Amino acid sequence: MSRFEQRVGLVTGAASGIGAAVSRALVSEGARVVLADVDRAGAERLARELGQGA
Repeated sequence: MSRFEQRVGLVTGAASGIGAAVSRALVSEGARVVLADVDRAGAERLARELGQGA
């Protein structure tokens, strides 16, 4: 079982920088992530990158 399996994280500022890094880390540990950012296109790009975890 992954560290954050069956957990959901909400990351603000998720499209770049620390927010994107935190989102990637959470998904790699098994969490599902809700991405929030004023940069909608950037958040959508990251969501595609993260796949089912976002």
